[in-house]
Amino acid sequence: MRRLLIVLLLCGLAPGLWVRVQHPPPNRDQRVTLVALPLAAGCCRIGPFTLDNVWHLTGANSNFGSYSGLARMDPGRLMAFTDRGYFLDIADPHPGPGDRVVSAIIGPTIADARQLKDHSDVEEASFDPASRRLWLALEGRNGIARHGADLVRQGFRQTPVMRRWPQNSGPEAMVRLNDGRFIVLAEAFDGRFENRLHQALLFSGDPVEGAVPFGFSFAGPQGYRPTGMAQLPDGRVLVLMRRLLWPLPLRTAGRIVLLDPAEITPGGLWRGRQIASLDAPLPVDNFEAIMIEPAAGGMVTVWLLSDDNGAVSQRTLLWRMTLDPAQLPGSADKQKAHDHLARPAQ
Repeated sequence: MRRLLIVLLLCGLAPGLWVRVQHPPPNRDQRVTLVALPLAAGCCRIGPFTLDNVWHLTGANSNFGSYSGLARMDPGRLMAFTDRGYFLDIADPHPGPGDRVVSAIIGPTIADARQLKDHSDVEEASFDPASRRLWLALEGRNGIARHGADLVRQGFRQTPVMRRWPQNSGPEAMVRLNDGRFIVLAEAFDGRFENRLHQALLFSGDPVEGAVPFGFSFAGPQGYRPTGMAQLPDGRVLVLMRRLLWPLPLRTAGRIVLLDPAEITPGGLWRGRQIASLDAPLPVDNFEAIMIEPAAGGMVTVWLLSDDNGAVSQRTLLWRMTLDPAQLPGSADKQKAHDHLARPAQ
């Protein structure tokens, strides 16, 4: 998020701001270093999640870092998107200690003169494996773009409501639901003195195709802003949230909230349940991306990725967690409802 970088600059943490310097030539190195961070034995249980692995990613490429969206577009590979309009395509990291230098693909999401921040500030990514289509939520323009699996842009749309969202804290979290609907959450709090409510939209279909949304309010933990969203196999969603911690040095804390899209109503209040806290001494940073995928034995793998904002005080961290959906609050009721709907008529 640009706001964090601005805070760092204002706090004097980026020396040389007013000094004219000669910029080095662009670095196009397509290698990334993954450092597996050690976790204590038995670490770490975070609410219903088990933290399995943490990697610190670094790269010399000029366009590495600042990741805000994460998607699985091809088996065994992760695709991350930056708020500067670039992507990172990398193979799933292998568990185990030590450093690994791996080949990656780093490139632009828009390969032409429109590669400007207000055209390419990607804050969220949602991929449909059936249609092989990718949707990106763009801050700055406050709209949604659709791309093919080759990353060629197929369309872009701004809705009237989203045009009125703040330019630097607009569509921060978005998910394409399994039934084809879209949920979009604004990062900004909904009011000058508000610190819990956020404007939100539910689209009946593809926003790029002109689906008309209705508005509602999303209520999160006090002081936390939504940064990512993904859907669980049972239809519910997890919303990743972030808060700045004071005083300096600048730090962040995270929360994960469980919500049910079936409870969204026009003009209503969508309220969930906090199920995990992401705080020190865990290896935390500015988490902005979340991805969910089914795993063996009915388990779920949850990936988190942090945005380093291009700041020396922050890191690009990749978490891999395991979740047993049966341990989530209300899972038994969701399963009963599923069984009832799946039961053939008598």
